[in-house]
Parts: sequence; C-alpha cells; structure tokens
Amino acid sequence: MKTISCNPLGGTYDTELPANGPNLKTMKKEILAIVLCTFLSSLNAQSLVGSWEAIGTFDGKELRNVVIFTEGHQVATFYETETGAFVGTNGGSWSLDGNQMTETIEFDTKTPERVGNTVTFEIEWDNDELRIKDVDLVWKRLDNGTPGDLAGAWLISGRMRNGELQKRDTNRPRKTMKILSGTHFQWIAYNTETKEFMGTGGGTYTTVDGKYTENIEFFSRDNTRVGASLQFDFEIKDGDWHHSGLSSKGQPIYEIWTQRTP
Repeated sequence: MKTISCNPLGGTYDTELPANGPNLKTMKKEILAIVLCTFLSSLNAQSLVGSWEAIGTFDGKELRNVVIFTEGHQVATFYETETGAFVGTNGGSWSLDGNQMTETIEFDTKTPERVGNTVTFEIEWDNDELRIKDVDLVWKRLDNGTPGDLAGAWLISGRMRNGELQKRDTNRPRKTMKILSGTHFQWIAYNTETKEFMGTGGGTYTTVDGKYTENIEFFSRDNTRVGASLQFDFEIKDGDWHHSGLSSKGQPIYEIWTQRTP
C-alpha cells in the first residue's frame, strides 16, 4: 500500500451534442471524464491527511492516541481516555516514500533530545486503518481532512494589542503551531533551538457560519479545562486566519495565523 497526494477535481463537463444525438466521439469523451473523476477521487481517498485514533492500555490506564496529518506536518498525542489527562506529544514534518515514513522531529515531550533528528519507519495502511511495523497499535481514521474549513498547519504570525497589530516572525525557533484536520485540532508551543516545550491543548472543532468552536479534550497546563467549549469568530483574509474572541482565561484575543507550507 502507498500514498499518492493529489488535489481532487470537481466541476461539470459540458459537451455540445450534434442535432441528431450523441456520436461515438462524444460518448468516449464523457466516459473518459467520468473515469478520470473517479480515479482522482480514489487517489484522494488514499491520502494519509486527516486524523487517526488508536486506543491502548499502558501502566494500567487506557490511553487515547490521536494523530493529525496535514500536507507536510503532523502531531501525535497521548492522553487518558477517561479523564483527558495529558501524557505526551511529539511531531514535526513528514513525508512518505512507498511504505517508508520519514519524520523530522520539531517537538517531543518525552524525549526532547530527538528534536532536530530525522527518523524513518515502515507503515502499512489503507483508507480506514494505519499500522506501524513492530508497534502493537492500530489507528482508525477519524476524518479525511473534512468538513472543517481550517484544515492545515498554521503558525501564529500576529496579535492585536491595544488596537495595534504586533507581527511575529514565523521563521524563528520559538513557535506556536495550530494543526487541524477536518474535525480535530491541537496547538503546540515549543522551541526548536532549545528543544523546550511550553504547552499544548486540543480536541475537536467545528466551523459554522463564521464561528470556530473548540471542544477541549486535553490541556497540558490545566486538566480542569477538559470538557470546556470555546467559540470564536474566524475569517480568512489574504490567506491568513483571523481569530477573535475570549481565551480560556476569559481574556479578549485577536490572533492572526499563517498557514505553513509542506
């Protein structure tokens, strides 16, 4: 099994029919269009992009592991299924060559010495299940990057403070990334130079009528936030995500996020 990344094509195919009905050439064009559309849809369905979940028992506790893949970036997080207590997270950039997954680590709470290293391992997967060779877990697909409007990896690039926009260099080592599939989100604050991890939180989200709603399933800084829902206004302007509302502490925020390229 292998992945092929492509952008799904949509739309209609208009063909001018002769007055006396369709001819063989026209029928061939229509059949070719249908076959092409079906083929591209099949390729898209075979993408790893989206969120995946595995459940396992470790030290007597049931843990949930949620992995989010976007084009070029990924995050994997363990937290307790029952309480949402945060256990650990790691992630960075990724690529796939056949069944060989390659990851360059940007953050790792359990083994920060791995930050900056590249690891390669073998996977097996289809559209519904993902396995890593020699790992006794099976990840089930949660979504394929839809239906949320904000799927992708984003870096915070600006904040509004006292009516003034303060921009932030997204290339510096200190980063705050928010990574979203079609239904799941996670933010991570970290430093690729010092290998320091500052915090993370995540869960599920929706985007409806300009409202972005987060449902928190884990929060490394405060487990009491698990189960809370936060709603914000959102808008895409010139490719950037403008995000405003009240923070988890009830403070007004206005943030700008810039999407990361693969």
